[in-house]
Amino acid sequence: MCGIVGYIGKGNNAGEILMEGLKRLEYGGYDSAGIAIVRDGALVWEKTAGKIEQLQEKLKGVDISGHVGIAHTRWATHGEPNRANAHPHFDCAQRIALIHNGIIENFQTLKKSLEAENHHFVSETDTETLAHLIEKYYTGHDLEVAVRRALERVEGTYGIIVISATEPDKMVAARNGSPIVMGIGEEEYIIASDVAAILKHTRQVIYLEDHEMIVATPDHFTSMTIENEYVSHDVQEVDWDLEMIEKGGHHHFMLKEIFEQPETIKNAMRGRLIPATGDVRLGGLDMNEEQLRAVKRILLIGCGTSWHAGLIGEYMIEEKARIPVEVEYASEFRYRNPIIEDGTVVFAISQSGETVDTLAALREAEKRGARCLGICNVVGSTIARESHAGVYIHAGPEIGVASTKAFTSQITVLALLALVFGRLKTISSSEGQKIIQALLGVSDQVSEILKGHDEIRSIAEKYYHHNNFLYLGRGANYPVALEGALKLKEISYLHAEGYPAAEMKHGPIALIDENMPVVFICPRDNAYQKIVGNICEVKARKGKIIAITNEGNSEVVELADHVIYIPKTLDFLYPILAVIPLQLLAYDIAVLRGCNVDQPRNLAKSVTVE
Repeated sequence: MCGIVGYIGKGNNAGEILMEGLKRLEYGGYDSAGIAIVRDGALVWEKTAGKIEQLQEKLKGVDISGHVGIAHTRWATHGEPNRANAHPHFDCAQRIALIHNGIIENFQTLKKSLEAENHHFVSETDTETLAHLIEKYYTGHDLEVAVRRALERVEGTYGIIVISATEPDKMVAARNGSPIVMGIGEEEYIIASDVAAILKHTRQVIYLEDHEMIVATPDHFTSMTIENEYVSHDVQEVDWDLEMIEKGGHHHFMLKEIFEQPETIKNAMRGRLIPATGDVRLGGLDMNEEQLRAVKRILLIGCGTSWHAGLIGEYMIEEKARIPVEVEYASEFRYRNPIIEDGTVVFAISQSGETVDTLAALREAEKRGARCLGICNVVGSTIARESHAGVYIHAGPEIGVASTKAFTSQITVLALLALVFGRLKTISSSEGQKIIQALLGVSDQVSEILKGHDEIRSIAEKYYHHNNFLYLGRGANYPVALEGALKLKEISYLHAEGYPAAEMKHGPIALIDENMPVVFICPRDNAYQKIVGNICEVKARKGKIIAITNEGNSEVVELADHVIYIPKTLDFLYPILAVIPLQLLAYDIAVLRGCNVDQPRNLAKSVTVE
């Protein structure tokens, strides 16, 4: 996902607002950045490879004042990250400037046609094709018409903002598959890919739906479909505070978000637990008791960390509710002719609510007649709007690219779902009360684990120079192993693999020697003795063992090189606690290796392109 932001108003501070907005959006892409302002009948622009700091350096001494402009921070898809491929992109005469988040799938066909008409291209990107296509239809006074006609020929996804030097009081935006939100201020509008770029100036926003456009002038706006039919939008109020997207004294957003988890886990449960009866109230599901009882099968779909949360949810729901659960990669779901039967409910799990693969899978499931529910974080996101109903995780804005607090909040909500269905199927009131008491204690237990950060950092200091790690767990802790390995890969660029512990003997054991750190998630549950056997197998081959286990487990001390203790809880809630040390371990190793923790290479926060 790229970060895009546009501004139009009656003031003269467009450049300042755009650069400020870019900084808020940098988590979305940081390969290159650029800006264009309309001033004195011409486009004033600059762009560069690298981060926004490089753009700021290039802009020293450059006047970027004006009342309309656009800016972009890029996550490269077509063309390497260099100045020519950075956005904005222009038409031949450099009177039209365009920024884009998405992929134009038929750009090669369009480009050949345009080149035959003597359009000159200067980049390798798909986006530049759209700038020239708009030029083809532009007469100099009808920018929205030219954009609409160009988009009629485009296949793919886009969130775009377009300006023209010959119409300095107009800005046009459109979306299909990539998010666009517009902030409504006093005699000014800010259009962006994320509300983070808007919050300092207004909380009043509208969200575009697919195949919709906005035409904004300094004092009014009009929204319409690509087919030129008028559209009315309800103005919504964003409930985030600006402070929530600041680092709050931490060195990195990721560390801040790890340490926010005691509160975000509480927020995921707030107002939803009924301790007296052992029940959970999830009104967002919009299903009565009869409808809930009729659920025969649950599909959980997601990507990356959200998929790992789904795997944990599978264990939770099947154990507590005895309902069959399947977990699908959203990116594969719609390509394999999935079976949707009567009684199937589909939950789409996504932090951003904009993940393109998850959204496409949700739409496929809806097309096949499933009841589709969302589990997401961002209010007003596309998945939240397009699902039949759902549950917000209330984790607040997550800026670090590597997800942490959203993951534990997703697991918490899945635990609540397990209890909702379980109380209707197999769980007594007294057992429900016991589970709720355990859930209420999780937040304080996470706080206790975070107090041991210094100990985890000391382990990181011993192993940050190793190039390979193995993570092993059983049952619901196998997905925790997957998540721990993913976090290390994402932010430290080390090779790490997560496996079910029993599968170690079916291949990975060949890798183990004195240079291989192996992280075991080994609670004292019904598989404990089995995983102790796996630890002994690694120890016999001189592997370095890092064990995460319950407080009071002295047996593991004799086997492991390092032991990280976490508080006791119910077995099915253990993954919420066990992942915290793995997040810290990955963070500390990445910092020791000098990696950019919040902006890992080649990654973006929300994947809005296939």
